[in-house]
Amino acid sequence: MKLPPEFYRRPDPVQIARELLGKHVFSCVEGQLTGGRIIETEAYSHRGDDSLTLHLKRRGKAGQALQEPGGHAYLYKVYQRHTLFNIATNEAGKPDTVLLRAIEPLVGLDTMQLRRGASIKPNRLTAGPGMLTQALGLTPELSGTDLQSDLLWIEDHGEIVPEAQVVAGPRIGLEYAGPAAASLPWNYKWAR
Repeated sequence: MKLPPEFYRRPDPVQIARELLGKHVFSCVEGQLTGGRIIETEAYSHRGDDSLTLHLKRRGKAGQALQEPGGHAYLYKVYQRHTLFNIATNEAGKPDTVLLRAIEPLVGLDTMQLRRGASIKPNRLTAGPGMLTQALGLTPELSGTDLQSDLLWIEDHGEIVPEAQVVAGPRIGLEYAGPAAASLPWNYKWAR
């Protein structure tokens, strides 16, 4: 069952990031179904989080996704190379996001392997944010996609992630945003 819009439109991106662990993300790009279990996320808030400032200045379709009500994909390039997949959360005009950092690949493994390249080891197919978007076939052109669509969505399969298996720590690669933003413990990993 797809997660309902109300799941994403709550005001706490940290809670949403934690609750996304164990959910399953899917894409159906060019008729190819791919997906997997979410095992790492990061939260970003429009209040008191300097790391989001640069994103709020983005123009065009990618930046517009941040202003939409929660439940839309925010896809953008970093280093003009890697696409990152964030989920807009909260109400329209309150741009919070959750970055999907890693998934356990489960569906469409052959397609993921083709998209990532034959030399990529199976355990590295979706082991980082740029890797998972490549494996799922996601590009910035898909920014703004409603997660209720048949192109990109997240399902709840009823898996419970025990608190003892959740590791919270500082977000990755945010030194540019200053020590306060970089040290927020808003990165969540499912350590099984």
